[in-house]
Amino acid sequence: MQSNNNSFRDRLAVLSESAVASTLCGIRHGVERETLRIDPGGGLAQTPHDEKLGSALTHGSITTDFSESLLEFITPPETDPDRTLAQLCDVHKYVLSHIGAERLWPMSMPCYVNNEEQIPIAQFGSSNAGKMKSLYRVGLKNRYGSMMQAIAGVHFNFSLPEEFWQIWISKTQNVTAEKDEISAAYFAIIRNYRRFCWLIPYLYGASPTLCSSFVSDKETQLPFKKLGKGTLYLPYATSLRMSDLGYTSSAQSGLPICYNKVDSYIASLRAAITTPSAEYQKFAAKKEGQYQQLNSNVLQIENELYSPIRPKQPTQSLEKPTDALHERGVSYIEVRALDVNPFSPIGIERNQFFFLDVFLLYCLVKPSDDMDQAQYQQTEQNLSAVVEHGRDPLLQLMDGKLARSLPEWAEKMFAEMGGIARVLDKANGNTEYTSALDTEWQKIIDPELTPSAKVLAVLINEEIDNGALGLRLAEQYKNQLLAGPYTTTSEQDLVNEAQDSLLRQTTVEQQDTQDFDEFLADYFDYTKGGKVKSCT
Repeated sequence: MQSNNNSFRDRLAVLSESAVASTLCGIRHGVERETLRIDPGGGLAQTPHDEKLGSALTHGSITTDFSESLLEFITPPETDPDRTLAQLCDVHKYVLSHIGAERLWPMSMPCYVNNEEQIPIAQFGSSNAGKMKSLYRVGLKNRYGSMMQAIAGVHFNFSLPEEFWQIWISKTQNVTAEKDEISAAYFAIIRNYRRFCWLIPYLYGASPTLCSSFVSDKETQLPFKKLGKGTLYLPYATSLRMSDLGYTSSAQSGLPICYNKVDSYIASLRAAITTPSAEYQKFAAKKEGQYQQLNSNVLQIENELYSPIRPKQPTQSLEKPTDALHERGVSYIEVRALDVNPFSPIGIERNQFFFLDVFLLYCLVKPSDDMDQAQYQQTEQNLSAVVEHGRDPLLQLMDGKLARSLPEWAEKMFAEMGGIARVLDKANGNTEYTSALDTEWQKIIDPELTPSAKVLAVLINEEIDNGALGLRLAEQYKNQLLAGPYTTTSEQDLVNEAQDSLLRQTTVEQQDTQDFDEFLADYFDYTKGGKVKSCT
């Protein structure tokens, strides 16, 4: 009998068994790619979301995030990475063909923005659900500023098939794989991901620089250097997007979110949603008759929690994410630590799929003990260190009480991940996974091969600004994508979907029966013990 106290070697042996390994062909991925629309001069587009792109409220693959100018492209779960990449290409091509002279910004950190008022908040129509989505973003602006919300990233969604869980959990725990056991296994992945997450910005961070307009009104102790007319950089930074200046929140740094069990995660997250914040109380009153946030609690809703990974369960209409997790458990995990890849026209490269499969399976196979708050804080400190100084040869990370260099720790991980990659290669009848692992290992050996180093090298060698490189790549990618064919759909299918989404939005608006004040009161009635609902 197997137990849940197996060593890595024991668990890898289970993964290698043909009955287990054969199910790994069913791993599914989805991608959510964010990108700013820019005008021909490289500034943030001030135009509204075009109706030709459909309804941002109801379209399945084209929406907006914080801003009208911040597009988000979403692909459905697929087992074939090439199909997902092709779907992304099709959506990019369609959007670029319907936004006139505008382009898509190819970097995570925003283009030049003169002031925050130039970042228009996304609008979702006149329905209560649509107005609530916009109001949530008003709250984000008031709490954190619009500039932070204009940062773009790539989210990588990953799930293992039901057949895998049935065999894996039976063999490693000697129990039946029910909802709670599967959720617990996903949370084991999440804890190890937190432990090893520093590797992701090192390998894929591509934002060592930013436009000085981004920090014009911010205090920072970071020792920035300057190049060009107004580009700031840190010599060894990997992902300023993930730094305290970027898509993080100091107000959330002390939140005791628990990643040990799904129930404790839900409870700690709900506590943050229902706990009043003295800091955000200043936005509690209406301003000129308009709400300034959804509520004055530490978090307005679950999605406000900034985290490099999230457990996910698809939500039904008006269902809160925590309710969905409680009712149906974890369905997939969302990796949120990926910068937009500026060397890809669609923000993510093929190799990343295969490596992330290896890495996330490694996080499953590697024994994953519960994590206390001190251990959690150590993972945050390691992540922050790599984000700001990841390519520094003198950098030391903390592995428990042991200080280790990044290459030393990575060498041990890559040796163990090699076993995972070989299992995946055999299951899929290819060598994609070991090849992907080797490609990423070269970045450990030579930091100059990392995206962050490559971006910085171009800017320094050509003596150009971040904005000039971004605009050049945006033009190149627009021409490249427009010249390519549709491969997974057609132009007419995408036109039809856009039109259908507008009709769905109209239906939602016509079905509203409450005024907005009543809608909000009912929505947050869960704080009095009612059912928790969902928004965004």
